[in-house]
Amino acid sequence: MNILVLGSGGREHAIAWALRKSPKTDVLYVAPGNGGTAEIAENVDIDIADSEALLSFVAERMIGLVVIGPEAPLVDGVADVLRAAGVPVFGPNADGAQLEGSKAYSKEFMEANSIPTAAYGRFSDEESALAYVREQGAPIVIKADGLAAGKGVVVAETLEDAEAAVHACFDGAFGDAGSTVVIEECMTGPECSLLCFVTNGKSFPMAPAQDHKRAYDGDLGPNTGGMGVYSPVPIVTDDEMASMVSIMEDAAAATARAPFTADYRGTLYGGFMLTPEGPKIVEFNVRFGDPETQVVLPRLENDLVDVMLAVAEGRADDIDLKWSDDWAVSVVLASDGYPGSYEKGKVILGIEEAEELPGVTVFHAGTKRNFDGELITNGGRVLNVVALGDTFEEARERAYEACDLINFEGKQLRHDIGKKALQGRAAWE
Repeated sequence: MNILVLGSGGREHAIAWALRKSPKTDVLYVAPGNGGTAEIAENVDIDIADSEALLSFVAERMIGLVVIGPEAPLVDGVADVLRAAGVPVFGPNADGAQLEGSKAYSKEFMEANSIPTAAYGRFSDEESALAYVREQGAPIVIKADGLAAGKGVVVAETLEDAEAAVHACFDGAFGDAGSTVVIEECMTGPECSLLCFVTNGKSFPMAPAQDHKRAYDGDLGPNTGGMGVYSPVPIVTDDEMASMVSIMEDAAAATARAPFTADYRGTLYGGFMLTPEGPKIVEFNVRFGDPETQVVLPRLENDLVDVMLAVAEGRADDIDLKWSDDWAVSVVLASDGYPGSYEKGKVILGIEEAEELPGVTVFHAGTKRNFDGELITNGGRVLNVVALGDTFEEARERAYEACDLINFEGKQLRHDIGKKALQGRAAWE
């Protein structure tokens, strides 16, 4: 089977890597891909928002499965166009993608289906939003309603910061994404992600993972797309895991009944806060997480082609997931200055040596080849260094050993990924 993966980040490299392992994969394409995907697949220069160009490519190359990585093409309805043409697609339609494309829509979905989440208000004018903020006080969370490249959420510790965030939204800092603002209570507790395969209203949970969003050690600095992650999550109790699975089952079931009109065949990502009252949803995403994918898929024992095709074709009864007992830890190597401004074009050395370590795989997030064939940096998050181990400590130590072998000018990383997990639940109290 010929397969096309859409996207260019570490998530897409991990997906392509897992698909490449399948004996059912013939020719694997990634559009547009990166320096890492080019080593296991054929990168193709296609605008992934151009449905007509994608349809032509799919027909020409006899693609049997399209996997949509990022959220933007899902929100734009790329899955709808391909599916209408009879192409098996892994990814929800545009209606389903509104669970990530609109935070207000997502909150209303949760409220309508009794899914536990933070109390909130929705506002389309600055004056009303500011009045609500002043009434609620700080800390409080301000969210631009639409997609804002991961930058539309502010956890405001003071009233002054909250007011500034509201003003930024309505002043156009996030474009049309900020024309509606969602304001939430600030929940407390550790965060945890649970991704699920969803098809025909049925949910199939993956292994849980825990991301590290802040840029610097000690959970300091600005929020990022994620600086490291591990799976499974030792602080999650059996009761909490059962509750998260149940919540995701309820959400999946709700996508398949009126008034929700989704054709939901893909991944549903539950971002949870483990509050004193139990797990609550912080947000839904409608695709694989990045960097969660990079530690979850290496633990999947099923053939990913079989799973994704069953999801795309609505064959829920054919899905029976199996997971290894390995621990997985991933550390992100980023460009100096990320998540702010940063330089590109720095030569990367040492990946081959790092991957010679047992259980180590390096997924590329922001890389490409220059005219001389050298691998160079091409993004804020550059590499995901993933290590598997029989214990959490072994996987973590191996990941950092691999990081030490990789070098490029301005290499930035956190040195405490997973440290809290080793300290137990008390580290979050």
